[in-house]
Amino acid sequence: MRFRRPVISAAHQYLHLRTNPVCTGSGTLRPGRLVWRFVTAPTPLSRRYRLRIEYRVGVTPRVFVEDPDLLALADGRRLPHVYEQRPPRLCLYLPDTGEWTPAMRLDQSIVPWAVLWLFYFEEWLVSDEWKGGGVHPGENNEDRVDV
Repeated sequence: MRFRRPVISAAHQYLHLRTNPVCTGSGTLRPGRLVWRFVTAPTPLSRRYRLRIEYRVGVTPRVFVEDPDLLALADGRRLPHVYEQRPPRLCLYLPDTGEWTPAMRLDQSIVPWAVLWLFYFEEWLVSDEWKGGGVHPGENNEDRVDV
């Protein structure tokens, strides 16, 4: 018999984000939804990034880098591994595969995945090669490498 874990409410997600030192920040909470902002750096030598997580219960979380401007850092190159170029929305996992579910805590999944994405982004800025794995639009799924 398979048990489904209960969906975590927006209020509980907000509480977890608020109390986790990895994503110290601030946000807004409304019925069934939240927005959380925090500053992070993928390594001690990295620049600092201000991220925004938008979440509505039962819907895929959306993660944006508010500062610095990723497009400016890319210097004319298309950003890798994002759902949208403007504004850049980070691609952190393959939707509808169970890699992330509403029963998972944002502070223990989306937050560390976003920080890891930033690590690979900084490496991409230097090498021009995305080494973070994943599936990119238009790729053959047989060659898929999941993170």
